[in-house]
Amino acid sequence: MIADRVRLARRKAGYSLRELSIAMDSKVTAQAIGKYERGESTPSSGVLSALAKALGVSIAYLLDSQGIEFSGMGFRTKANTSARDRAQVEMAVLEWIERYLQVERVLELDSAHWQCPVARLRKLGSTGDAEKLAEEVREKWSLGLDPIPNMTELLEEKGLKVLTVRLPERVSGFTCLVKRPGEGEDLPVIVVNDRFPLERRRLTLAHELAHRLIDARSLGDREEEKAANLFAGAFLVPRDHLQREVGKRRNALGYRELLDLKRVYRVSGAALLMRLRQAGVIDDSTLVYALQTVARGWRTSEPEELEPANERGTRERAQRFDRLCYRALAEKLISLSKAAELLRRPVPEVEEGLKGPKGADSSRHQ
Repeated sequence: MIADRVRLARRKAGYSLRELSIAMDSKVTAQAIGKYERGESTPSSGVLSALAKALGVSIAYLLDSQGIEFSGMGFRTKANTSARDRAQVEMAVLEWIERYLQVERVLELDSAHWQCPVARLRKLGSTGDAEKLAEEVREKWSLGLDPIPNMTELLEEKGLKVLTVRLPERVSGFTCLVKRPGEGEDLPVIVVNDRFPLERRRLTLAHELAHRLIDARSLGDREEEKAANLFAGAFLVPRDHLQREVGKRRNALGYRELLDLKRVYRVSGAALLMRLRQAGVIDDSTLVYALQTVARGWRTSEPEELEPANERGTRERAQRFDRLCYRALAEKLISLSKAAELLRRPVPEVEEGLKGPKGADSSRHQ
């Protein structure tokens, strides 16, 4: 609805009703904008154009009629998020989901094919049950005990929609459900912030997967977060595999050994140490000593990142949406300009993605 779109875009822009009216050169009053947001009146085409310009969005965005809504959006943050931050995130996800659904409709694909490993949301008696849940999910998905090479690809294969995008620094990631008018099943979505290292993004993905599986009513908010953290550690670093690699009991750990283990499991150094404690390999005193010596500073700065800082957000990215767009383009179900619109990329770049680099054909014929 136009009402929801105007309200969300205004919050993202950080305008009050009066400030938006001024940004529109007082084309309409603050009271009129309030009526648009409450659905009490509809802006004319001229006002709609002025709104789009002032808010920095397209008219198509304001007019979109898919009627998509979010539910259960829970931000995983370092601190409380502002209304502006939340609006910015919601708009980014909303636009992306709409484009995703457009290309799926063109290809006549089932958007809601989520291969949930549990029949219903799992009620946990305690946070410790999260480890058993992680083991169960690994078994249901036939993952064995080996480390997961690409967490993003795994979740996409199982039907979750995953978005890696630049979010406000305070937002690590979140999960939500997307409701569509006239559709039975909601779409599960996980969003992660590409500002953070790959190690942290993988943990966020596993953490948010836990929120898609755990019945929040069985635990308090704090306990649910602890359970999700435990699930993430157990899912990415299985206890039996870890104990096979390092031994069942250790009194000390060296710097290079920890970094090598971090690369094996592709998790952060601090998360690896916490997992060693959870698995009973080290005790509290060994954990504290490690954080004060060989792992000093690891809780705030990642040692030897798997993904160089200048390439932040480029590895283990969600690829399914891009593949679907190029598939529809190759099958001539959408035009080159439409593909560029969906992918938010320049036409020449999309054309190169379809045909290959210019000169590739000529070099083969020489």
